Amino acid sequence: MRSALRQRGFTLIELLIVVAIIGLLAAMLIPNLLDAMQKAKQKKTMADCRLLGGAMMGWLTDTVSAAAAGAVTTEVNLSSYTSITVDALATELVPTYIQTIPTYDGWKRSYDLYLDTVVPIDKHVMGIRSAGQGNEVAGDKYTSGSFEPTDYAQDIVWTDGFFVRWPQKMT
Repeated sequence: MRSALRQRGFTLIELLIVVAIIGLLAAMLIPNLLDAMQKAKQKKTMADCRLLGGAMMGWLTDTVSAAAAGAVTTEVNLSSYTSITVDALATELVPTYIQTIPTYDGWKRSYDLYLDTVVPIDKHVMGIRSAGQGNEVAGDKYTSGSFEPTDYAQDIVWTDGFFVRWPQKMT
């Protein structure tokens, strides 16, 4: 009769062990998941910069005979560029050079767009900047070079056909 009254189930110790195992797994996996999400945002931002920059370069080459992309420079000062709005840029590029202008980076913040259609050969003509995860730009002067890919607060800057600031091993 005693065995008939006995109910089957988990003991408190068994439940605590299962909860502890789940907690350990979550503690190991959640930071990796969060890092992967930030890395994906960085990659989206870089892809947008390449896409929009290529469209800008194509338009400039067709309309004002801009210099070829990829000119080597070690320093860029974005204050020498002319800021442009997304709407003004869209009137020039959509739909011939690009279907839609990416307006937000991976962190859902607006890009800083620069375009100067008066193109002397030695002047920078276009730029795209994302302030990164921190949404605070580091200033207008950038020395060409990469940064640690896990530093998501860094600015990502594309100018005149190449990246000036970018996460290393992602170009």
